[in-house]
Amino acid sequence: MEFITTNFAPIMFAGLICFLLLGFPVAFSLGACGLTFGLIGIELGVFQSSVMAWLPQRLIGIMANDTLLAVPFFTLMGLILERSGMAEDLLDTVGQVFGPMRGGLALAVVFVGALLAATTGVVAASVISMGLISLPIMLRYGYDRRFSSGVIAASGTLAQIIPPSLVLIIMADQLGKSVGDMYKGAFVPAFMLVGCYVIYVAFLAIFRPASVPALPPEARIYREPDGSGGYRSLLVLMVISFVVSVLVARHLTDVHSWWSGQVVTSVATDEKVVVAMCGGTFVALLIALLNKYLRLGLLSRLAE
Repeated sequence: MEFITTNFAPIMFAGLICFLLLGFPVAFSLGACGLTFGLIGIELGVFQSSVMAWLPQRLIGIMANDTLLAVPFFTLMGLILERSGMAEDLLDTVGQVFGPMRGGLALAVVFVGALLAATTGVVAASVISMGLISLPIMLRYGYDRRFSSGVIAASGTLAQIIPPSLVLIIMADQLGKSVGDMYKGAFVPAFMLVGCYVIYVAFLAIFRPASVPALPPEARIYREPDGSGGYRSLLVLMVISFVVSVLVARHLTDVHSWWSGQVVTSVATDEKVVVAMCGGTFVALLIALLNKYLRLGLLSRLAE
């Protein structure tokens, strides 16, 4: 018994591993491990029985924490993207954009991984989506197996650092810091990491082109009748979207003043960024929908 009381923490950790290896979900394994070893510790005199009275207060305290409310919502968002097929469509489209380049599929995985990370903050959703969708395609068109699995795993873990990240939310709660400050501190390292991945893919495309081949012409499904890729139309649409975003950001105070009926002199920077991006994206979506259903012929298939 003395051995158990002396090494109570390592034995509890080993018990948690056993619960997980039995196949129980992580949440239930953590709860069962805590309750089981709590009762064992009380019987062995490691701590007093009054500790069990703290459990309801601890649960209520966590449930009342506004910061941690983001965790289930981000997890739900990641599951929606995965189950609805939006992540698959996003990866397929970005793969078609970069497909003609050597290493284009790898670049698509990196960029989509960054987008999914910024949208969901969930590593599992990103890695599972890209692993199931992109790995068979990359192997089919001659990508190196080790490189393919490595770039998927690396880009999937971007969800740990690109805001909004669940890890940063939990760290902010535990450290007593502002979530906004944690996000500001993570922006530059996150984009540096994405840049390093892109540079590595470009390096392989130059010095080991056989391991990262371009998509063959028959695999490029968004092609025009004349054989062109439609990139000019896509570039014009992106420029229009960017201009709209800049205009929305500059005149957001005027919009607030008109909407509220009061004079608004300043708007938070994060609100400007989010609203401006939404405005630019909405305009691009509206143009694509009008072009598709009215058959205006203004956009290429790739841009649409």
